[in-house]
This record gives sequence, structure tokens and C-alpha cells, in this order.
Amino acid sequence: MAVETTVSELLDRFGRTYAEEAGITLRDKPSPLYRLLVLTVLCSVRISADTATAAARELSAVGLRTPRAMVGARRGTLIAALGRAHYVRYDESTATALGEGAELLLDRWRGDLRRLREEAGGESGRIGELLQEFPRIGPVGAGIFRREAQAVWPSLRPYFDERVLTEARTLGLPTSPAGLAALVGAKDLARWAAALTRASLAHVGAP
Repeated sequence: MAVETTVSELLDRFGRTYAEEAGITLRDKPSPLYRLLVLTVLCSVRISADTATAAARELSAVGLRTPRAMVGARRGTLIAALGRAHYVRYDESTATALGEGAELLLDRWRGDLRRLREEAGGESGRIGELLQEFPRIGPVGAGIFRREAQAVWPSLRPYFDERVLTEARTLGLPTSPAGLAALVGAKDLARWAAALTRASLAHVGAP
């Protein structure tokens, strides 16, 4: 199969970002970026992506779209929203992680993740290190955030984590970030990374 055909089919079948699935219209603005951070926290446990994105939608639906709203929320409201999405195994620990993370974002970066990016000088590795200061977010979570945020943060491009690069090798595609990026336009990089991630999960099952 020609590389162009493989790329087209992957984008058609799997090319929806997790932010889109969570109902986030990602922009370089404080609220959408915070909602992506929340989604990252939700994804950073062994739970299905479908459950994590459903939980993100529920939290947004009850108005928890900013760190200040998250800090001010009643714990019961937060846990109930997670429960409606069937995000129940980790609901208590997740409520704690989200509250503490919102406080950190307010205290250190005045509620604006663009200030975190500025502190990092826009450098991907340093952004990843700072993201790991949030409760629950480790290397994998920092990768999830950067994979999605490259749609609106050009300094992250191209961002493909090891799972994506491994899947590319399996499919006979280029195995370097630059090589993979050359197969699509800059505006499609986040979709392309998501498509390869979803293709990988389709092979091995959701984490």
C-alpha cells in the first residue's frame, strides 16, 4: 500500500484528537488549555480513553472549565460528575489531583498555561518537565498534553511519542518525528499523532 494511501486511511479512520472527543475546541487561550490539562490528568491512569474523555465532558458540563472554578467546586459535585462518566475506580484520588493541580496552576502561573510555556521558553522537553509538577502527570501524561497541544503551540511541533514511533515502524512509515511530520501539513500534526496513537491502541487494546 502506498504511503499516501496509508496516511489518508489512518486519518479518515482514526484522525480525531482526544481533545475533540472531549468536546474541547482547542485554542491558545487559558480555558481550553486548562481543559486539556484536566483531560491529561484523567487519561493518566489505567482507564479507557473513552471513559476519560466522557469524564472531561461531564466536568465541563458542570462548569469546571477553569482552575478557579475547580478550586471552588464542592468535592461532591466533582465526584458526581466523574461518576456519571463511569470514572469511578479513581474518582476520589482524581478529585484530589484536580484540586491540587488547579491550586498549583493558580499559584505559580496565575491560572494560565501559556505562562508555563513562557517559563519553559517554548522548549518541548522543559514544558514536559513542568507539566510533571502537576499531581498524577508523569512522562506519559506530559506526552499526551504535548501531542494534543501542538495543534496550537507551534514550538512543540512535531511531537510524536514512542508509542507513535513504534506504530509508525509497524506500518512501514518513517520512524523519525521529522519524517512523520513531512507526510501531513502542520495543521494536521495533532490529528496525525492521534491517528497513530489510536491505531496502536486498536492493535493492543485500550490501556
